[in-house]
Amino acid sequence: MSHTTDDVHRPGSAHKSGGALPVGTSGAVDPKSSRLPSLTGMRFLAAVLVFVTHVAVVNPFTDSGLNHAFWKYFSRAGYLGVGFFFVLSGFVLTWSARPEDSPGRFIRRRLMKIFPNHLVTWLVGLLLMLSAGMHVWAGNTIPSLFLVQSWVPKLEIMAGPNGPSWSLACELLFYLAFPVLIRPILRIRPQRLWHWVCCVMAALVAVPALAQLLPHSPAAPDQPMSWWEYWTVYFFPGARLLDFVLGILMARIVLTGRWIGMSRLTALVTLAAGYALMVFLPHAYGMVAPTALPVALLIAASAVADVKGTRSVFTGRTMLWLGEVSFAFYMVHFLVLSHGPMRLATAPPTGRHWDTPVALGLMAVSLGLSLLLGWLLYKLVEVPAMSRWARPRRTRHATATDAAAKRTVSTGD
Repeated sequence: MSHTTDDVHRPGSAHKSGGALPVGTSGAVDPKSSRLPSLTGMRFLAAVLVFVTHVAVVNPFTDSGLNHAFWKYFSRAGYLGVGFFFVLSGFVLTWSARPEDSPGRFIRRRLMKIFPNHLVTWLVGLLLMLSAGMHVWAGNTIPSLFLVQSWVPKLEIMAGPNGPSWSLACELLFYLAFPVLIRPILRIRPQRLWHWVCCVMAALVAVPALAQLLPHSPAAPDQPMSWWEYWTVYFFPGARLLDFVLGILMARIVLTGRWIGMSRLTALVTLAAGYALMVFLPHAYGMVAPTALPVALLIAASAVADVKGTRSVFTGRTMLWLGEVSFAFYMVHFLVLSHGPMRLATAPPTGRHWDTPVALGLMAVSLGLSLLLGWLLYKLVEVPAMSRWARPRRTRHATATDAAAKRTVSTGD
């Protein structure tokens, strides 16, 4: 999942002096006024939520009471993290949309963002599967290679060599659909945008209700619902397109001056309430809808704060660095959990359990190792691939020539 703010316009400074929004006479916000640094910082926290969920669902402690509490309160944190990424994609792509951009150039940039990291982690995951003696066949490898696995409602096919890549199948749909979706959404009158947000939220609530009509067996692993419910509400790309559209609408609300003025703190409180609903609502109803709107409100409030030049913990140098490597971290963390110190991929049917200090230590080591490997993937694969192939050669040459000319003028040579 690219979950990135890389396509945001890059002016000379991310922070403006003063607290006023850079707006036109119509109240619309200028998207060139900020790179949205706080959204970059938040990306890492969302990725960590996914990491925590992948630990919580395996009951790592010998203390059954602690396992129960850990599972109850944190097994759905990853739902929040993935939802954040999907809404963020719609928001950022709309914020950074360029009128002169062609669909081909746009899709090329997005594919170069996700596929290099995906191909490397897919290959590493395949080699780790083979070395662990796991069953490897065309069904659990080929669909995930081409990022179509989430369209198939079979867990063994969706998991593939690197389970989290299922979300990239959704992102791929988002990227292909964006040039088509953005045109009618841009024609929505600004005063009607909130009405469309309500329509999307109604659809998100309707998805788990409709999923109740599907077969009630087999059961989903580690979840109190049927597999058909689980796949339809959480994994099915067509259903997750609603999160993406919600992000598009929220970006338009901010850009057209229709934002309600909610502060980031208020949005965070709303998100906490949404997560409480996510934890306590039954089954499929608690996976996506409770936090979708709070996530969208938080993203919008943070974007407005960034445009104003408001600094926060999310805009510090460390958080920005963590946000930059968050996609690579996301792509390696499950491989580390499965084949690293915790060896979850080769756990017996009853699972692996440790005393609390040991379990916490293994989690910390796995988190640190994931971050290290994610940074290496970012530096050695993601950045070079984006630099080399994200733009056509003529565009890269023109950019390099312009940069050289600017350096010559500035130095007086």
